[in-house]
Amino acid sequence: MKGFAKYYGKRLIWYLVTLVIAVFLNFMLPRLMPGDPISQLVSSAAAGVTDMNAYQKIVDQYTKEFGMDKPLIQQFFIYVGNLFKGNLGVSFAQYPKTVSAIIKESIGWTLALQIPALIVGWILGNVLGAVAAYIRKGWDKAVLPFFLFISNTPAFGLALVFVTYLAVKAGWFPVGRGYGSQFASPVASWEFVASVLKHYQLPFWTMVLISIGGQAIGMRSMSIYELNTDYVKYSRFLGIKDRKIVMYVFRNAMLPQITGLAMSLGSSVGGNLVAESIYSYPGIGSQMLKAISARDYPTLSACTLMITIMVLIANIVVEFLYAVVDPRIKAAQQDG
Repeated sequence: MKGFAKYYGKRLIWYLVTLVIAVFLNFMLPRLMPGDPISQLVSSAAAGVTDMNAYQKIVDQYTKEFGMDKPLIQQFFIYVGNLFKGNLGVSFAQYPKTVSAIIKESIGWTLALQIPALIVGWILGNVLGAVAAYIRKGWDKAVLPFFLFISNTPAFGLALVFVTYLAVKAGWFPVGRGYGSQFASPVASWEFVASVLKHYQLPFWTMVLISIGGQAIGMRSMSIYELNTDYVKYSRFLGIKDRKIVMYVFRNAMLPQITGLAMSLGSSVGGNLVAESIYSYPGIGSQMLKAISARDYPTLSACTLMITIMVLIANIVVEFLYAVVDPRIKAAQQDG
């Protein structure tokens, strides 16, 4: 137990160091982008103002309000102090809306799309990879290559094909905002739920199909490796049924796949820029794209920091999952 605590204590220290570096980079990198976000905000706020003195006063007001008049290092410490208070700042692009409000509105849509799509794609891909490794024949020569071809298709290409042929030409799915073009905001009605489900289908299956091939090839490779190990050959020599052997084979082959799933779930809060932008889905990915276009530092920093934190949490979860799935790793952690 002492070795177990020591092992995770060291890991947590490294995660904290990583988080500190990530906070610094999340603050600095957006501010290295060319352009002045204040000028874009002022141009819309001061539309029709011809007096240069009045215009400059508006510029100074916004510059001071967003803290852009202070040295960069001072801005960073103010940013960190606000983070501890739970204050993510005010959006440049959607002023006077707070970043917290933007994320609150978008995160639910993103998670509702990302998590089910990742899990379904992960399950289907691993099942396909395991079957292709164990049975071979048609699975390995026809079904798997088909899904590999789909997975290697660029996400925006597959999304555009779906929109063009399934939505526009066939008319099977609606084209519009991800939660229904007739609704400005969510409402408690069956009509709204039905609209959400209709708009949900194309981005969901795009993400599922893109992820299946990669998961399948990883699972197939690990399963083939495990099927050719000495313990499998020896077990078969002893007359142990294949059903029981396969259970252990696939359990061992799942370890890298669990890591991939955890990392994907960790980064899922960032949404999918391609799927959300092409399908006009109102998630975090769409907000990040808007923030990049408008040089909206607070929104962009908040989104990337949120992704970083979730990936770090996913790493910690993977450490514990490995110990549960593989007792050898748990023993090594306890001895460390």
